[in-house]
Amino acid sequence: MEPENKTPTTKKDHSLPISIVIAAVFIAGAWIYSTGFSSQPTAVNDSKTAAALAEIISPKKGFLLPVNWGDLGIKLSQAGVIDETKFKELMASRGEFDETAQKMLYGADNKKIAVTPDNANTMLNFFWALGLGNKNEILEQGPMSQYGQTNQFASTGGWTLAQGDSMMHYSMHPLIDLTPEQQKLVEEVSKNIYRPCCNNPTHFPDCNHGMAMLGLLELMASQGASREVMYQTALKMNAYWFPDQYLTIAQFLKSKNIDWNKTSPEKILAKEFSSGSGYQWVSEQVVQPEENEQKGGCAV
Repeated sequence: MEPENKTPTTKKDHSLPISIVIAAVFIAGAWIYSTGFSSQPTAVNDSKTAAALAEIISPKKGFLLPVNWGDLGIKLSQAGVIDETKFKELMASRGEFDETAQKMLYGADNKKIAVTPDNANTMLNFFWALGLGNKNEILEQGPMSQYGQTNQFASTGGWTLAQGDSMMHYSMHPLIDLTPEQQKLVEEVSKNIYRPCCNNPTHFPDCNHGMAMLGLLELMASQGASREVMYQTALKMNAYWFPDQYLTIAQFLKSKNIDWNKTSPEKILAKEFSSGSGYQWVSEQVVQPEENEQKGGCAV
């Protein structure tokens, strides 16, 4: 099974209770209503307008992550979180083992990394490995540890690029050193960053995107990123990992005369917009042109 392409099926249903799902939808609708938004579906003008908007939320030129990757690729390989041979073969088979990927895996002095539509999948895998392997209280004491059968989550059982079983590396390696204040910041921010494939926040990283986002948040916090920068970067990354979903959200906001660049990233990343149920509500308010049908899920 190839990690970045498919979320494995588990024997146990780890989704949140239906009452919480319904509540999330209600909250989304209530927030929209309180701001005066209409709940009537709004048609998107045309595919050209959508393409222009897509370039705003996930530009082809990419953006620089506000962190230095350093030698984390080497450390992940040495720890066995990344099996160098498996990783290289998979990336090469997809044409994704480019210069950036090679530097991130083998380099010892990587500075800020540029994220683009072309390497978003590669970034997902690197940060997935980092989030999974880095020792952190969120994995050891948070929701992931409270549901039982932790090895059957998509973010754990789905990581097949490690040396040995993935759970041998789950929160096992002190790769990122956080102060108590930085840990608290990661805890707080991770509880408010959702992803459109499910109803769990990054604090419950049960899928690849959630685990990758956790790794990114930890790295940003360790290098002194502010809360604002963490939210801004998380939204940019989510927009590359879920381009269709965030285009729909941007189209919805545009239909209400709300500028994407002037909207709080924290608000967009919250459950009202970015959770699975919140996004579903938003998507129902946008009528897409036939040539721009939206697809998406927790696969990349």
